[in-house]
Amino acid sequence: MSDVRILGTGAYVPDRVVSNDEAAAAAGVDDAWVVSKTAIRERRWAADGEATSDLAAAAARAALESAGITADQLSVIVVATSTPDRPQPPTASYVQQKLGASGAAVFDVNAVCSGLVFALSAAEGVLARRGGHALVIGADLYSRILNPEDRRTVILFGDGAGAVVLSAEGHDEARGGGVRRGARIRHIALHSFGDCSDLIEVTGGGSRVPLDQEGLEAGLQYFTMDGRGVRSFVADNVPQLVKEFLHEAGVVPDEIRHFVPHQANGVMLDSLFADLGLPRATMHWTLAEYANTGAASVPITLDAAARAGAFSPGDLILLAGFGGGMAAGFALLEW
Repeated sequence: MSDVRILGTGAYVPDRVVSNDEAAAAAGVDDAWVVSKTAIRERRWAADGEATSDLAAAAARAALESAGITADQLSVIVVATSTPDRPQPPTASYVQQKLGASGAAVFDVNAVCSGLVFALSAAEGVLARRGGHALVIGADLYSRILNPEDRRTVILFGDGAGAVVLSAEGHDEARGGGVRRGARIRHIALHSFGDCSDLIEVTGGGSRVPLDQEGLEAGLQYFTMDGRGVRSFVADNVPQLVKEFLHEAGVVPDEIRHFVPHQANGVMLDSLFADLGLPRATMHWTLAEYANTGAASVPITLDAAARAGAFSPGDLILLAGFGGGMAAGFALLEW
């Protein structure tokens, strides 16, 4: 069992609400089609002046307030994102600056939609050596990389950020010291499937295909996804990986009370949840109002459930991220 505990959670979404009809206008589909295919009803898109670090910092402030600590108490900040402010420096550097967390070591993690769980594992490792507190943020701003004419992708994504504050056991200074609250991390598992890396891509903008005018005209700056391939990947891999994960963690499926998955697609999640065989679990959703927010979707949904009072002491919570890479990450929390 981990010696690291989640002390607080936070989330932020932009003010602009975008309906299905608005998001899908150039793609030639309407609200009814989007709802039937995805269960998404609206999403939030960032304002012109907002970047990923702005969303991340806002979620971080909410999480720090929830945990009862200040930014100068942080040992490490990890930002999970696949839509950074810039290729360099890491988006976490901008978050550090915005928060005034001068004493923290900071870095980014890119595991696309599994990023929050991968970042949790990285931060847990740092705290095991260094102690203190960590801020882990999942933040993505997909509206900037969506092709408005691609109905397979433009309808799916929103912008947002979610954050958690971690504390190493024995180093907890929150709420006056000695307080054990939130959720203990009991187990984490990470999986990567590079042979499937072409299922989700942004082709241009890196060292392989630098963007030039020709590339921009060809749309290489846009996010692309093989939806059928992604659904097959999830159906073929995630249920078995969850079964193995629970076995490794020493729990049986009916002990899980809450399932907080990546908010990929509501229709796909219904099918996945049925295949997981978690008879006493509640699956938590935020996708109807926020859509798929990439690495932010798991922490946004965790924060929403926590603030709604959904969790009781002793409840076991399964976090599941899956997506580009391809990758999958799972975390077992005990509230």
